[in-house]
Amino acid sequence: MAKILIIDDEAMICRLLSKLMESEGYETIIAHDGRESMEKIRYERPDVILSDFRMPGMDGMELLKKVRDIDPDVPVILITAYADVHGAVEAMRQGAHDYLAKPFEHDEVVRVVHRALQELLLKRKLKQLSSKLRKRIDLRECMGPSEQVAQMIVNINRVAQSDFSVIIQGETGSGKELVCTALHQNSNRAQGPFIALDCGAITETLLESELFGHEKGAFTGATQQKIGKFEAASGGTLLLDEMFNMSIGSQAKLLRAIQERNIYRVGGITPVPVDVRILAATNRNLEACSPSSFRKDLFFRLNEFMIRVPALRERPDDIPYLSKRFLDSTNIMLQKNVKGFTSGAMDLLMAYPWPGNVRQLKSIIRRAVLMADDVITERHLNLPTSLHQEMPPVAEPTEKLWEKCSLKEIVNQKVRVLEKNILTDVLCYTGGNKAKAARQLHIDYKTIYSKLKTYGISTSGEKK
Repeated sequence: MAKILIIDDEAMICRLLSKLMESEGYETIIAHDGRESMEKIRYERPDVILSDFRMPGMDGMELLKKVRDIDPDVPVILITAYADVHGAVEAMRQGAHDYLAKPFEHDEVVRVVHRALQELLLKRKLKQLSSKLRKRIDLRECMGPSEQVAQMIVNINRVAQSDFSVIIQGETGSGKELVCTALHQNSNRAQGPFIALDCGAITETLLESELFGHEKGAFTGATQQKIGKFEAASGGTLLLDEMFNMSIGSQAKLLRAIQERNIYRVGGITPVPVDVRILAATNRNLEACSPSSFRKDLFFRLNEFMIRVPALRERPDDIPYLSKRFLDSTNIMLQKNVKGFTSGAMDLLMAYPWPGNVRQLKSIIRRAVLMADDVITERHLNLPTSLHQEMPPVAEPTEKLWEKCSLKEIVNQKVRVLEKNILTDVLCYTGGNKAKAARQLHIDYKTIYSKLKTYGISTSGEKK
């Protein structure tokens, strides 16, 4: 419902215009002088302003200037006596939408207001489209030039324009949010809303209301009706982040909503149709979860297509690119001119396993730019020179590892020991020839170089 602000010091004119606008289905707000009108404009945010050209302490030109300072898009229609027509015409040259000369015809007022609203709507749509074009995500630019990112983009383009539900799986900080945004922006629903809900940040008692909304009086504190994320995202995309945190009961209600394309607000009995595309982002392997923690039927319903976001350590080609990108943006923010990285610093960045992925890399680079004056060195990065400096030592087989570590930590430690021993043995076999060792293990040269740095293995095949 459009809001029309009516400004006139004559109460009769205000009542007349208010009834006329309300008969057309508009909401009206009334002010009688300049000071009151400025308060209404700031706090009520009207869509159209109908104002007398002359008010106590303010004329149309001054009103127009103040309105443009607050919101330049709001159309101002001036109502003027015959003697002030010249001033109203001048105000139009300065940006007023139109003017109405007294005495005015009711139909003319309605026509002018209706045209003003149409132009305002068009202007807002153009701004929205322009904003979306400016914010459109280029995954190559945001994530890097590696082959792994290129393959992921192929999968995104393949599924984006369908209405398939998609699971986006990846470690924390790897870029799942960027992938979800790209899926929406490249879909047929790009002009619709993109609504995200972090299922891990909302208590179980509030989650259902957040998803489906509630009716007035549904529970204590529900003083008015509220729509949920499903209704807010209708016609667009709904991103459910970390769905693993949802209870089994909430998962069942979610499954029913997705299948039936209807939801029931909390406390409501009338089904509300919704048209949404579901994206589910998670840092867990939902397929491997037990049925007591995540419903298999919900997984099968969501898993019409899966996109795996590779961890940063799996795409080392992106590390130099992202490091330079974060360096440049931080230079601009801090108004500095740090020129780059020493070879030792870049070797350290390439060798580090990045458990926090791109998010961690960004934080490390930003801090390094803050600390550096000319170039970034190993000292500025403040990273351990070996993986073993941050990992606990691997226990002897006789020690009860499970008393101190989780199964995942135990397996990771054993895998690292095994990987280090294999690399050492192969390098001994090749006489320290890294290229030959890489071919023997069917990995590329950059990967073996990174792993040798990580484990501190010299090219002679002996441990440092």
